[in-house]
Amino acid sequence: MQDLADCGKLVSDGWVFCNSINTERAYGGNMEGRPPMESGSSQNDMDYLHVINWRKAEQLAKAGKTETIEGFKVIRLPTAIENDILHFIPEPKSPHGVDVTPDGKDIVVGGKLDTHGTVYSIDKIKQLIAAKKYEGKDPYGVPILAFQDAIRGQVEIGLGPLHTVYDGKGNAYTSVFIESVVAKWSLKDLKLIEKIPAHYTVGHLTAAEGDTVSPDGKYMVMMDKWAIDRFAPVGPLLPQNFQLVDIAQPKMQLLYDMPLPLGEPHYAQMIKADKIKAEEIYKPVGTNPLTSQKDPFAVEGGKERVERKADGVHVYMTAIRSHFTPDIVRVKEGDKVHLHVTNLEQAHDATHGFALDSHNIQLSLEPGEHANVTFLADKAGVFPMYCTEFCSALHLEMAGYFMVEPKGGK
Repeated sequence: MQDLADCGKLVSDGWVFCNSINTERAYGGNMEGRPPMESGSSQNDMDYLHVINWRKAEQLAKAGKTETIEGFKVIRLPTAIENDILHFIPEPKSPHGVDVTPDGKDIVVGGKLDTHGTVYSIDKIKQLIAAKKYEGKDPYGVPILAFQDAIRGQVEIGLGPLHTVYDGKGNAYTSVFIESVVAKWSLKDLKLIEKIPAHYTVGHLTAAEGDTVSPDGKYMVMMDKWAIDRFAPVGPLLPQNFQLVDIAQPKMQLLYDMPLPLGEPHYAQMIKADKIKAEEIYKPVGTNPLTSQKDPFAVEGGKERVERKADGVHVYMTAIRSHFTPDIVRVKEGDKVHLHVTNLEQAHDATHGFALDSHNIQLSLEPGEHANVTFLADKAGVFPMYCTEFCSALHLEMAGYFMVEPKGGK
């Protein structure tokens, strides 16, 4: 069973590294005399790191060495083996994080049931593959590289290592789940430097550009799975806990806790704010964000209208503070209605909503955005349509009525 993956960079560009679990091929059955998955898939000391040469796979695909299965082009396992695309390397059991270093030379793996960070060398891996130096094959014929031949070493960091990020100064930071700490260690000599407690049960991490070729090296966020007593009790489901850590100083320092609602946090990216060059409004006005083009049904101010066509009633509507135009739409029961709404706003963040009562229709339209929705007017009556964004002091007045004439009505 495949787990997390990371792409190579610089000297390891063109490769991807993917963890796996369950070399035991367990499948549960705890009421049928077999162990549950969690223990059945944790019997062996090692699982397999998948090493995939995706550039070579790309070449094979272009050469037509694929088979189409359910609409997907697939390189079959025998083809991948024959062309040296896929290799396995043993890794400490139940691995989770696999993280390539900024220089692309090493791949760090954290085995959840191990106490080490294991550092694989891309140079050693390439040499072993080129020499076809294998220690055997798995049951399906995938060649296996020797563990000791492929690693640069291991660092003892604590029980339950998971994910690793980097600071660009030669240091790695690995979350240690069971111990509830983050361990800082040296990539050069593979020695532990210090630990900082997490609160509580830390899983994923993110550092400022910490998984790129040029980490910022100033801040890290511990993405804790539990909060326990960190925040006010609000019922059985508590928020998760993000913790901001200063990693620019000689010793790591906790700066701030932040509650995070809903489920266990998985992955995040932290980038420098000056890299964000966001558009404030959609241009041109009437842009469909799904196509990034001006929608063919975009509506200009002053050209709002209702047209009955062969395929139904088309409503060309605009939204601007604080009204829809038209704000009364009349159709007949059984009509198919095509609603085309353009937000004409030019002010940053002047978002409008559009809800149609009893029809399960809710749109959110950022400035300059256009949206289309088609529905059946299958209920006679008068139905409010209204803005669901508090866009101005008159937001409650940004409303109108959708009027459906009953069949046989006058």
